[in-house]
Amino acid sequence: MTENSEYMSIESAKPERSITHHQPDPQKQAPCLSRRGFLTRVGAAAAGALLLPSAEAFARSMSHDRTLVFHNTNTDEELSIVCSPRQHYDRRILQRFNEFLRDHHTDQVHNMDPALIDLLYAISVFTESSGVFKVISGYRSPETNHKLRMMSHAVAEHSLHMQGKAIDFRMDDIGTHTIQRVALALQQGGVGYYPRSDFVHLDTGTIRAW
Repeated sequence: MTENSEYMSIESAKPERSITHHQPDPQKQAPCLSRRGFLTRVGAAAAGALLLPSAEAFARSMSHDRTLVFHNTNTDEELSIVCSPRQHYDRRILQRFNEFLRDHHTDQVHNMDPALIDLLYAISVFTESSGVFKVISGYRSPETNHKLRMMSHAVAEHSLHMQGKAIDFRMDDIGTHTIQRVALALQQGGVGYYPRSDFVHLDTGTIRAW
């Protein structure tokens, strides 16, 4: 691993490249998320949906480090993150995550909501997946979102992708229907299911589904 930080360590299969930062450097911003609040909300949702047999099983599952492996289907870049929701974020790692999920049309980077990492962590726990997150879309610049809307009415005018609060993906070892079912049970934001295109949209906005 090239990093072993207070929150998570990371590996990237691609060298550094010149990209345009659309937002301020996240190293200069301290993300403020309630880690305990996340665990409490997800634990309650998991218990209610019977994703785990007991509170003790939930606590054990969420207490271990897990490796999240990503592949960007647009840039062919790969990223590995070792993380735990019980630990603090490392800002340098968040910057690498932001760059990985940049708008590949414009190379613009936007600060992604770190809660997305927690959500993906929970997805991997409750699906018992050790596979790869195949990322289709992360951040979208307003220009890119407008162009995509011209091609498809399925693209929202005020998409949370433009705020760095959404990700579209599939997994190589878990079906998208299973991902959708678990994501709906977690009740942590928006869940969009696109079976024909074989991907799931997750965001950290209000709880809703389509």
